[in-house]
Amino acid sequence: MRKFAIGTAVCGALALSALAVPTASAATPDLSFSGVVVNGGKAIVVGTTATVKIPVTYTLTRPADLVIDYKNNAAGIMLYRGSLATPENTIENDAAPVCTATATTATTVTESCKETIALDPYDYLFEAADATTWKAAGFYGHIAEDSDDSDGHVSFEYGYDAWGGLGTAQIKRAAKLTTNATPEPVKKGATLTVKGALTRANWETSKYSGYTGQSVTLQFRAKSSSTYKNVKTVKSGTSGALSTTVKASADGYYRYTFAGTTTTGAKSAAGDYVDVK
Repeated sequence: MRKFAIGTAVCGALALSALAVPTASAATPDLSFSGVVVNGGKAIVVGTTATVKIPVTYTLTRPADLVIDYKNNAAGIMLYRGSLATPENTIENDAAPVCTATATTATTVTESCKETIALDPYDYLFEAADATTWKAAGFYGHIAEDSDDSDGHVSFEYGYDAWGGLGTAQIKRAAKLTTNATPEPVKKGATLTVKGALTRANWETSKYSGYTGQSVTLQFRAKSSSTYKNVKTVKSGTSGALSTTVKASADGYYRYTFAGTTTTGAKSAAGDYVDVK
């Protein structure tokens, strides 16, 4: 299907309005979006390279005589931050949803729809401000094109409608966390130094950078156990560096774990096994 980019359309419409050119008013289709749920209501955690697939479900009610073919027109859900008229950023789907009719009348069709938004951080996330609460909007767009110039005339028409404030979605930066306990092996009762680093996705550089001043918990799991227990909490320093000391008591695994913040996802490091002699 063609991609109906609301952000591009809005910017283009604003640019044209500056020219004060009279425009024709196209009829707005009578669409109703409801029950929008993004990512099952959970936060969307995004790194620097991997595309994150975001499931979206909703109910769409449309006129019975409106055919949405996803070639010349399309309907679906987009995410935006800022205002609906002048969004600061948008995330849109470019694949057709799967919709099943659940009710019909002489004039309307109600459908249960599912779609998946493919969020590529390189294409959609550009700055720290993108780690925030986004809003969901219903979208309808259409294209009419006449590229046959044999009659000396061509035309291209693009139209869109958007209905905002249909729900919210939290987008967070992905975190990385490491743990390294030394020396290994160690004598029972001797001091272990446990180091690590907390970093998080930086969408401006497409790399991970240190996350300083954050509370990170050191945990221990005995060799014979399947459960980690909290040992102490430390603060991440320069470049997200972590370091603390503990007394070696038994064979087992040490790891750092981070509960996350409003802008950054939770993360637990892989356990580092220590052999206590």
